[in-house]
Amino acid sequence: MAILRKLNTKATAQINTGFGINTSDYGGRFINKNGMPNIEKRGIGYFNRISWYHTMLQLPRWKFLCIILLFYMLMNFVFAIIYFSIGIDHLEGIIANNVWEKFGEAYFFSAQTFTTVGYGRISPRGFGASTVAAIEALIGLLSFALATGLFYGRFSKPKAYVRFSDNAVLAPFNNGLAIMMRVASYKNNNLIDAEAKVTAGIIMEENGDPKNKFYSLDLEYDKVNALTLSWTIVHPITENSPFYRFTADDFANAKGEILIFFKAFDDMFSNTVAARSSYTLQELVIGAKFVPMYHRDNEKDTTVLELDKLNTYVPADISHAWQIETKEQSLQ
Repeated sequence: MAILRKLNTKATAQINTGFGINTSDYGGRFINKNGMPNIEKRGIGYFNRISWYHTMLQLPRWKFLCIILLFYMLMNFVFAIIYFSIGIDHLEGIIANNVWEKFGEAYFFSAQTFTTVGYGRISPRGFGASTVAAIEALIGLLSFALATGLFYGRFSKPKAYVRFSDNAVLAPFNNGLAIMMRVASYKNNNLIDAEAKVTAGIIMEENGDPKNKFYSLDLEYDKVNALTLSWTIVHPITENSPFYRFTADDFANAKGEILIFFKAFDDMFSNTVAARSSYTLQELVIGAKFVPMYHRDNEKDTTVLELDKLNTYVPADISHAWQIETKEQSLQ
């Protein structure tokens, strides 16, 4: 815990972050890399704490499409079994020579009924088969209405479409040091009035007990008019920074996390979009700087943004900055 006593006393802790301060009650990181809070809710039933609408909107595309396909196949399979149980002779127009072909005919009749296509070759006969077909047609209409709403919700949901660098870097900056993170928009959307807020969560010793302390990190600039290229978010390590006088060993041994909150206005959605991410202090690369992501094209009439360089950095010499800081400490 020796590292905790070296934290800059000029830095002012926050109490309104929404995260707990007792380290014994908190496990792991505060925010996952994908921006979701590292929280597992318990105490009420599973179905009561799950919003299926939010879940379906947040699922990866392939999982969402698989669920839609599996639901469609399962519903047709269930109704095919019901038709088969009632009796295949209650479906007129069946052309089959064995049991499997009869079941296949019932399955595809179910698919026609569920989608309300109704080619006409096969039709229900009798009260039982007609009732099941009517119920299936209603369920099919409602299911496709729900699926259409989910598809529309996924396409129309305002989303930031930004990516953060995998690592933060400790780089030279204005004869000193700075913690830098990078963000870039990867879609053909237009983000304006982009704003970033960065908070450091550090485990400190308070009255002999470890506590989570949160500090708002001052940025070189916290707003940009438009996020058309990449944006390197810079926290200069000054006398007001909680990381002032930290050495490389201090960063390596300290337990903490840097939380980044991003929001901007998307003129296509005409709405504010937001994104989050975080970096543990172990994900902070000491002595590095990001490689520029954009350059002019060969015709020199267009700027090229290379998104594959978002996470690319090179070593940077920060020994001079360490020496300056050490001299300042000795003078004090």
